Amino acid sequence: MNIFNYKVIYFLGIGGIGMSALARYFNHYKIPVSGYDKTETDLTRELTKEGIAIHYKEDVEGLKSLLQKHTKEEVLIVYTPAVPKEHTELLYLQREKYAIQKRSQVLGEISKQFKTIAIAGTHGKTTTSSMVAHILKSAGLNCFAFLGGITKNYNTNLLLGDANDKDAYIVVEADEYDRSFLTLHPDIAVITSADADHLDIYGDEKFVHESYTLFANQVKENGVLIVNKNVDKTLSLNRKRLTYAVSLEADYHAENVHIAHADFFYDVSAKSLDMKGIQLGIPGKHNVENSIAAIAIAKQIGIDNEQIKEALRSFKGVKRRFDYRIKTDHVIYIDDYAHHPEELKATIIAAKSLYPDKKITGIFQPHLFSRTRDFADEFAASLDLLDETILLEIYPAREKPIEGVNSQMLIDRMKSSDKHLVQKENLIGFLKNEDVQVLLTMGAGDIDTQIEPIEQLLKSRS
Repeated sequence: MNIFNYKVIYFLGIGGIGMSALARYFNHYKIPVSGYDKTETDLTRELTKEGIAIHYKEDVEGLKSLLQKHTKEEVLIVYTPAVPKEHTELLYLQREKYAIQKRSQVLGEISKQFKTIAIAGTHGKTTTSSMVAHILKSAGLNCFAFLGGITKNYNTNLLLGDANDKDAYIVVEADEYDRSFLTLHPDIAVITSADADHLDIYGDEKFVHESYTLFANQVKENGVLIVNKNVDKTLSLNRKRLTYAVSLEADYHAENVHIAHADFFYDVSAKSLDMKGIQLGIPGKHNVENSIAAIAIAKQIGIDNEQIKEALRSFKGVKRRFDYRIKTDHVIYIDDYAHHPEELKATIIAAKSLYPDKKITGIFQPHLFSRTRDFADEFAASLDLLDETILLEIYPAREKPIEGVNSQMLIDRMKSSDKHLVQKENLIGFLKNEDVQVLLTMGAGDIDTQIEPIEQLLKSRS
């Protein structure tokens, strides 16, 4: 399929972070774009401002009216597997035999035009992708990027370049959900982590690992595969690759990691590379590790050491990834998208390393009943790292409830005594009576609707 031959593109689930980047891409090239989403958000409002028509109620008649002006060959439907199978618009489009493609298939087609840099991993891919894109842009290279978050340096999830340049790069997140990343054939690929997740799709951890191995084998024959050292010990990879790590022996590794004034400083060494005095613009040892992957990519491309260091120093991070909302002498408030036990652990440890003498309070909204069930013990262990835990009820997203799976189940498995189950509508009232020194909000559901009310409450105290 030549995606630029379509006269109109309709998105089912246009408000998703990956879907919205695709919508912006086609809109930029003046192809009429519209779509449906269940919920109006800041992101969908931004898309509307950019000229994209969005509606929030299933409307088959409206859809018929939109599409009847075109032949079926002129229409492309892009959908996300998060859209329920019984969605009335989806059922109509299937029945009428319109061309329907998953987001990942369309992204795979776009990537064929460019030199593809793909970042895969259960965690770390959004930050690493954004770092890589920022390094390339800062070095003056022609670069497109489809990102899984809103990068703070550019305030968008889509970076554009010159499509007529045959040497242009495209940076994409290689999403393991529903094996989406198997639509990509990268020139350079990174695997940041391969922890079990999406077991509602995979069923078992061994099939997660199998998918990552398949992805690794899709890197072009003369391409470069870069793998986190911990992943390298887990997967059975039978092709040449480079490894990276913070503290383990690897092809690219960090040395002299230390914190000064809440910033991370370190050196990175590799064969024929000795990069000293790196200052990272965002906190967390896990982000130091992400930056080593980004450095490894940049060196494969031939970017100068000083350009890399300057880009890492000026990198502002991604919204909802260890995102400072308040940073004063009285109170620290950090918001994070963490929704897997390993992500919670990394976020909490990062906060504790930066503020060892302060009380760390975490508010967590679990995401998906199946994930909560599959990793209940691991979630409890990660939450026990907090000084105080406030749990909201599970955000269901695309799922129906599972009997016996709820946030109380996590509370019961935690060893900590300072733990509370609070209804979302009562959260601000509960926080009014809490001694908050360092506060973390964590989750991938609608906990982001609480960010501004929490900010206002904490600011009113100072």
